[in-house]
Amino acid sequence: MSKILISWLTNGVGLDIPTYATAGSAGLDICSAEDIELAPGDRKLVSTGFAIAIPEGFEGQIRPRSGLAIKHGLTVINAPGTIDADYRGEIKVPLINLGQEIVSFERGARIAQLVISEVTRVEFSVVDELGNTGRNVGGFGSTGV
Repeated sequence: MSKILISWLTNGVGLDIPTYATAGSAGLDICSAEDIELAPGDRKLVSTGFAIAIPEGFEGQIRPRSGLAIKHGLTVINAPGTIDADYRGEIKVPLINLGQEIVSFERGARIAQLVISEVTRVEFSVVDELGNTGRNVGGFGSTGV
């Protein structure tokens, strides 16, 4: 198991450390460091009160919590949001309310999940042709329903 260094900021003191809800969970639940109220269509960058040191070769991904998405229409705007290994600032979650009612949470509520993933770096080679495949240039909807 890899170790991630975490540092609490002033606004995060007393909050729960990010944790896996179950033994099979891929994402760690992260909590809000502030009270939240989002009207339908509202967006807010929500503080979590912590910063982390992701090891080189890895990234953090901020993803919506499925229960909040289906029950309230609450999701992460740029899901998944990427946290680069060289970022050391506060982790913040850009939430949007796509539902039809006001959504409110108190400080400490689980608002998103953090997935740590390995990163593969690539290098591009410019060519004149890419070669053919069975799909070729077929795009959106081209493989059927």
